[in-house]
Amino acid sequence: MPEPTAAAVRARLEAAASVDEAVRTRKRLTDDRTEVIGVRMGTVFDIAKDFERMPLAEVDRLLDSDAYELRMVAVSILDFRARRKGADRQALYELWMRRIDRIDTWDLIDRSAPRVIGWYLLDRPRDVLFELARSTDRWHRRAAITAAFWIIRAGDLDDPLALCELLAADPEAYVQNNVGVALREIGRIDPGRLEQFLARRGADLTAHARRTARSALI
Repeated sequence: MPEPTAAAVRARLEAAASVDEAVRTRKRLTDDRTEVIGVRMGTVFDIAKDFERMPLAEVDRLLDSDAYELRMVAVSILDFRARRKGADRQALYELWMRRIDRIDTWDLIDRSAPRVIGWYLLDRPRDVLFELARSTDRWHRRAAITAAFWIIRAGDLDDPLALCELLAADPEAYVQNNVGVALREIGRIDPGRLEQFLARRGADLTAHARRTARSALI
């Protein structure tokens, strides 16, 4: 096993890269300026697992990179560590939040926000999620509702529903899509509260978000 450094992670990724995979990866990114190495996601996750115990200072260096795969390794390491018994979730949360502007694609958020942010906030005030939900940055708003997935999973629905209220008319599909997912998961726990929400705010949702939410009632 090489030294657990950001440089070692890059070397592993570059050794696994292919032009075809770089083309496929580029198609799902929203910013053409993002550097792409070209590594399939299964391999990226395997590398993250191998480097799971690397120092958080090195994870921070991964997040400095303009390369998409390096940042995916970083957030995957944070997610893997959040799952561990006895994890220092405060340290993981603080690193994620401090570098939130580097977690700027839909899948970097989805890969890590539920466990790294939502799990940490299970027994804490969620003011930060409401601040993110009011942000002008679409990725911050997506992070707010995505972090709530773990709170919903715990059966705590009040704050997630309040976040859905804030974001029901959001103009961004990347936000709306996860509002729909949040509502679907709420509906699986409490169909009545979902029905009440849809009766009140359903018309503000996109058609896609509305269909996703209603799937819990079928």
